[in-house]
Amino acid sequence: MTLIEAFLDYLRHERNYSEHTTCAYGEDLRQVRGFAEEMYGKFDPRTVDAELIREWIVSLMDKGYTSTSVNRKLSSLRSFYKYLLKQGEVSVDPTRKIAGPKNKKPLPSFLKESEMNRLLDDTDFGEGFEGVRDRLIIDMFYATGMRRSELIGLDDADVDFAASQLKVTGKRDKQRLIPFGDELREAMREYVRRKDAEVPGPTDAFFVKANGERLSAGAVYTIVKRNLAKVTTQKKISPHVLRHTFATTMLNNRAELEAVKELLGHESVATTEIYTHVTFEELKKVYKQAHPRA
Repeated sequence: MTLIEAFLDYLRHERNYSEHTTCAYGEDLRQVRGFAEEMYGKFDPRTVDAELIREWIVSLMDKGYTSTSVNRKLSSLRSFYKYLLKQGEVSVDPTRKIAGPKNKKPLPSFLKESEMNRLLDDTDFGEGFEGVRDRLIIDMFYATGMRRSELIGLDDADVDFAASQLKVTGKRDKQRLIPFGDELREAMREYVRRKDAEVPGPTDAFFVKANGERLSAGAVYTIVKRNLAKVTTQKKISPHVLRHTFATTMLNNRAELEAVKELLGHESVATTEIYTHVTFEELKKVYKQAHPRA
């Protein structure tokens, strides 16, 4: 019985792994064995070193395996050598100093400018106070890039119509000012008129329910999801998608990265840089669609 077969038996009978999982381990280890035999003409787990494992990882990446798949295969190899150490077959684990490839972070989801224009210009949000409020919520997320917690935390005193700016309180109670334009100002003024006329009781909160209570995070999420579904079929639709949409739109229209960082309230420009990857992906799509030799 080979060492690989002994290890798989150990998984089945002592660790009670399912046959499916055991077979996956076996496939990964046989892949390493095949690579070693192809490169060096033999495979002996007792003499495998870190260099061979690194070469194997590179070969997998060259074949198009994702970092997630490579790290899973590397995990199988680590378990194998942990077993061999326990059995006294090896005295050194060749995987101990091997770092797998970093998993790529998924790019943020966002809506296209055409979808946002259709939503804000052509969509019926309904009559009365709630219709005006719901449209303003979408508009404010898109126009300012603020977080959901920042939006529901807005008070009337935080809106400065004369200076055209909002004071928001972000993470760790850090405050920042966000400017707004004429279109958002008019939408806010209309909302305030409706709120004063139709909502009962005094309240400090800027965004409220019809009964005057401050809007909850869940209510804002529902409002955004319901309305974004009218213009997009993408699965991920939330207030944070509108924050991503704001950042992507700003960078697509040549805003400075540092300025977008300040508007979003990021601590580091490195956090904002993910949106440059998004805009580059869009650029690649445009190139492939437009260039005859792409």
